[in-house]
Amino acid sequence: MAVAEAEARRTALIYATAMAIVGSVAPIAISMGALTGYYLLDADKSLASAPVTSFNLGVALGALPAAAVLRKIGTRGGFMFGTVVTALGGAIATAAIFAGNFWLFALGLLVVGGGGAFVQQLRFAAADDAPAAFKARAISFVMAGGIVTAILGPQIVIFTRELFAPVMFAGSFASMIVLAAVGAVVLSFLRPGVHSGQSVQVHAEPARPLAEIVRQPQFAVALLCAVSTYALMTFVMTGAPLAMVGCGFSPDEATLGISWHVMAMFAPSFFTGRLIMRYGAEKIVATGLVLLIACGVVALSGIALWQFWTALILLGLGWNFGFIGATAMVTNAYRPSEKGRAQGFHDFVLFSSVAVGSLMSGVTYNTYGWDMLNWVIFPVATLCLVALGMLILRRNRVAA
Repeated sequence: MAVAEAEARRTALIYATAMAIVGSVAPIAISMGALTGYYLLDADKSLASAPVTSFNLGVALGALPAAAVLRKIGTRGGFMFGTVVTALGGAIATAAIFAGNFWLFALGLLVVGGGGAFVQQLRFAAADDAPAAFKARAISFVMAGGIVTAILGPQIVIFTRELFAPVMFAGSFASMIVLAAVGAVVLSFLRPGVHSGQSVQVHAEPARPLAEIVRQPQFAVALLCAVSTYALMTFVMTGAPLAMVGCGFSPDEATLGISWHVMAMFAPSFFTGRLIMRYGAEKIVATGLVLLIACGVVALSGIALWQFWTALILLGLGWNFGFIGATAMVTNAYRPSEKGRAQGFHDFVLFSSVAVGSLMSGVTYNTYGWDMLNWVIFPVATLCLVALGMLILRRNRVAA
């Protein structure tokens, strides 16, 4: 067991480093996607957040293909292929900005999102390669790599958005190509043929139909909480840079707000896994939902810079506890022989919902303003808390 855990730690470290580097593409796409869309559009700016929607839609559409590629050729080759997709998307987005073509830019971010689907599989791969007692910590360990993205992604934006002036923002998206190349080098250190996302043993339990897996209360509630946590986070975060700039703050101040937010998303990952092991995933998810509610309260209290930043920090913390906790719940709801279809379906539903949330963010902000973005948090978070409570009560009745 000690040898297996040591090997799992080594693999998780590689995944965490890849998450830190290639994962930095996401905050670039999200923080600059809406602003670049605003820059490329003419008088009607209502579709400014559509490129961010394209990015999230790319992650959703890429979820099942990414899982299939990883299952077919293994994590080493599969994840390296994902970096190629990311680099291609960055190249298309950069060319679109130079051409002043909004829809080509949206297409570029769609492809970048396809590469992001592979990044999202890193957390599942870490859990698959870990002993049962180390699974939650392995997920948390990989997500901790996002701390670097909180610094690296926004700083790249600040230093590169005027790199090709007077063509704004092109440098930030060109940097995605470099990040993808460095990530490919890191992933090349995975042991080929060993950690392929597939168990080396034959599983005694046959795979159940997907419908049966999804109908389990554990899977259904975990998926509901993961979708709600991630979609709410994206819904509010996508509109935040637009709201900050609209309130007179500079793009750099908006970007730094996203930096604090991404830091809060990933910094707790060093101990989230231990908290899940000690208190249970459901309680950690509930804590995350309460933090999201706190975000809404702070955001509705005013439009000073500290209120924007504090709300974004609470939003990131709520996402961390809610999403990592829900991921841990999901990994306990399927058999090893079912993981490919269960994980692919989970991420397809998750990022489809996130894509809708990011699109509705721009529409909602332009129609109803910043306050409405935050009022939406309360009913959604309450629904999830009720579902968690019912799951816990059902489990206690079964145990009794």
